[in-house]
Formats: sequence, structure tokens, C-alpha cells
Amino acid sequence: VFLLFFTTHEELQTLDVDDAFFSTPEDIAARALKPQGGVNFIRTFKKQVEDQAVNLPPNLNELVQNATYVQSPDNLVWQYFYNLKGSAEYPFPGGIFQWARYRINGTGLNETEKIFSESLNKHENTLTLATLRIFSNGLGQPHFHFNANEMGYVISGCGQVGVILSSGVTANFNIGIGDVIFFPVGTQHYIKSVCDEDLFLILAYSTGNELETLRMNKYFRGTADHILAQLFFKKQAEFKKFSN
Repeated sequence: VFLLFFTTHEELQTLDVDDAFFSTPEDIAARALKPQGGVNFIRTFKKQVEDQAVNLPPNLNELVQNATYVQSPDNLVWQYFYNLKGSAEYPFPGGIFQWARYRINGTGLNETEKIFSESLNKHENTLTLATLRIFSNGLGQPHFHFNANEMGYVISGCGQVGVILSSGVTANFNIGIGDVIFFPVGTQHYIKSVCDEDLFLILAYSTGNELETLRMNKYFRGTADHILAQLFFKKQAEFKKFSN
């Protein structure tokens, strides 16, 4: 089972090999592919009723005798492949992130991680991908991303999401296995786990650059306490109570 993310907000357009083949005139296909038997061999191909991109033939074992693949060199493989599950864990209070992303500062990355990171950055409209585990009753605190839309898919557990809108209204909803969530760029949001088990999601961000995120604890503590005193009508000294 694959979970796929595509970098488009328009209707996805796909052309499969078999669709392209059957859309090509017989004589053109014969001249391009040069099979033994020429156009007569091309005419032996029959378009299936079902889409073979999603339906395997019932006699697959008769049709395929050898489906082995030779492993390509690392410098090719790691441009397109990354072992996210086996990658470093980045803990935060309440959970753990694992990232498949571009990092401006590649210090600490091994050679294959550097190849993947650079590959993401040199192509337009790529994605940053992550897994997010929020421990039982844990919280992914309010935050927003400066340079990416975010989409996620719930693998296990259940949770609550809050989307804090510029109008001051908060949209709250519950999420569970199989649900998809979407946060437009610049939209502040939070996620908390409400089950006895961990909440586990796969997240995709619409950027091939280093993801820029600002969390509530950072921007709140980064605001001068005399400004906060004016905003909240509280004594300046009260804001010393927030931990660093």
C-alpha cells in the first residue's frame, strides 16, 4: 500500500504506458518500436476493459517469468529514495518528528542523506515529507509555516485539530484513521492526541526548500514583555512566569 502526494492543486493528469500505446496509430507504433512481425504484431495487443494501472491480470504468474531488478548505484538511488522510517528522530515535548527534507546546513547528514536533500532542492515543486507521532494526550502546539501548504494523513490513533483563523475564529474537528487534513500556508494550527494510543500521521509540505515554521512558544517569548503587558492588560512582571 502506497500513500501518494502530488504537487498540484488542479485535477491530476496522468498518461499510462498502455493508454499512450493504444492511442498511437498501429503503423506509427510499429515504426517506432520495430517489433518482429511489424504492424501485425502490434495488432495482437488488445486494450483491456479494466484499467491495468490498478488491476493486476489474474494470470500474472503465467505472463511474468522474471521480475527481478538490479540495484542501481547509490548516487542514482538516493536522488529518488529515502529511508524515512530508519532516519533520525527529532523529539519535541509531546512527540517525535522524522523528516525527509532539504536542509540548508547539511552538517551531520551522511552522504546518502545529502544526495536526497540536494535532489529535493534542485527540482521545482517538490515536497518535504515527515512522519509525526504525538504521544497519548500529547500536543503539537500552535504553529504555522511561512513557505508551505501542509497536508496530512492519519495512520493510527485519534486526535483533535484546531485551525486558528485570522478573524479570531478557531475551527475545531476530530480526526481518526484514514482522515486527511489540510492547512494552507500561513494558517496557524495545532494537533493533539486524545486516545490511549499515539496519534501517528504522514505529513507533506509543498516546498523543496528548508521548511520555515514558527511555533507559539517562540513568537510569544520573542515578543518584548512590555509589549505583551500592553496587549493583555497584565503587569509586565507576570510574563516572567512563562518558561524559557
